[in-house]
Amino acid sequence: MHPSANRFCLRVGLSIALFCAVGGILRAATFEISIKSGLVTNALDARLVVLVSSTNRPEPRLNLDDADSRGPFAFGRDASNFNSGQSLTIDDTATASLNHKPSQIRPGRYFVQAVLDASTDLHYLNSGGNLASDVKEVRINAGQTPIKLELSKRISDDPPAETEYVKFIKVQSRLLTEFHGRPIYLRAGIILPRGYANAPEKKYPLWINIGGYGTRYTDVARRMRPESRFRPAWIAADASAMIYVVPDGAGPSGDPYQINSANNGPYGDALVQELIPAIEKQFRAIGEPRARVLGGTSTGAWVALALQIFYPDSFNGAWVSSPDPVDFRAFELVNIYEDDNAYVNRHGEERPSIRDLNGDVQTSMRREVQMETVLARGGDWTLSGGQWGAWNAVYGPRVADGKPTPLWDSNGKINRAAAEHWKKYDLRLVLENRWSELSPKLRGKLHIWAGDADEYFLNNAVLLLSEWLSDRADGKGFAEISFGVGQGHGWMGISPQELIKRIYASTQGEGLRGSK
Repeated sequence: MHPSANRFCLRVGLSIALFCAVGGILRAATFEISIKSGLVTNALDARLVVLVSSTNRPEPRLNLDDADSRGPFAFGRDASNFNSGQSLTIDDTATASLNHKPSQIRPGRYFVQAVLDASTDLHYLNSGGNLASDVKEVRINAGQTPIKLELSKRISDDPPAETEYVKFIKVQSRLLTEFHGRPIYLRAGIILPRGYANAPEKKYPLWINIGGYGTRYTDVARRMRPESRFRPAWIAADASAMIYVVPDGAGPSGDPYQINSANNGPYGDALVQELIPAIEKQFRAIGEPRARVLGGTSTGAWVALALQIFYPDSFNGAWVSSPDPVDFRAFELVNIYEDDNAYVNRHGEERPSIRDLNGDVQTSMRREVQMETVLARGGDWTLSGGQWGAWNAVYGPRVADGKPTPLWDSNGKINRAAAEHWKKYDLRLVLENRWSELSPKLRGKLHIWAGDADEYFLNNAVLLLSEWLSDRADGKGFAEISFGVGQGHGWMGISPQELIKRIYASTQGEGLRGSK
């Protein structure tokens, strides 16, 4: 799942609470959106989203991932054959976050911005190629004329400049291109070790670290900023020398989870057979399974575990914190195999989705999925590119029209047939079904940290995995699983320096640890 602050629906919920405290209801608020002349050459079929925020730091389209009460309202509608010289209106007929219509925004000062999501290869609101307006500061008052916004710029997908340590790679995937019928590219950010340029004959282990939900490959630049905690640990004089890799967390259905799926295509095979060999060749990696290790937090944690489990002969360990659900009997708070409804629990209450460290509920599953309908073409949450839409695309089957099969209907009723397909990605169940094959290959390779107060209830599934292993006579010592008392999402029980040392040490043996 996303890093601890990666679900903008939460921010919207808190925004509404903040704005409602102001009092007074606006009787009419509409937004009129146009495209700057010459910005596009062909009419576009896309999803138009308007964001209304109480802050411009950062601008609203970047504030969707901000973990505070200033996150924006969001309103969406489909845009068909949209071109320069036309305008489209966002009003109360638009899909709204939490069903909070534009006319219900309280009077006050806001920052508004429009984004046109026209990308097909990278389904992400801020993907390269999408159009955005400048941010406009407005004062919303009752009975005002429509607020006009012009889509005046194309969002760039160009990576930042490379540095001594930070590099980027982009390769066209033959496997994904064949699946989708159009060119699909794999991207990754690279952080080189200290002394790399001065040791042209030396080869290095590969540490593939997957970020939280939707983390872009360009995140390596942030990790090497002077103020980051990672940089001093990485370039310290006594630091273990490895090549650090961040695969791109954007794909046709949102984050592709770097694994094969019916809807996204063979992302796992593409990573293992195409991207990793290209990186190892270009950046002087050792190029052996014993010198490839995996890591990640949240979404990245699940991906690292899944890659290690599904490709046991290709990697030599996964070191992760707060993984997305590793046992689908606790998919957050849903048992997808036994519960009847995703939105309502067996007590008839709305099912929580996010809590704070004190246990107070911050939002519900229904509200989260409603927010994803704002981003999705046709108002179909399975096409949103958001967290729930991405999970559904990765784990679920594909229907005849090429769309992902929803795990539940508009009322939250769970589709049992779809849940059967999800079993292929239930990591605890995969281990159980393939134990005799996988146990000797994976023993000692899985290292998992989880806070027992995880904001997204992800500790529940980790606990089920831990209990299942403890109940097996041959399960003790199979994996290292640690829980942090009172700790939240992203907790890891060791420092970055110690993690680097432990990961590096695991790559120095002869052959694969855990192999027969």
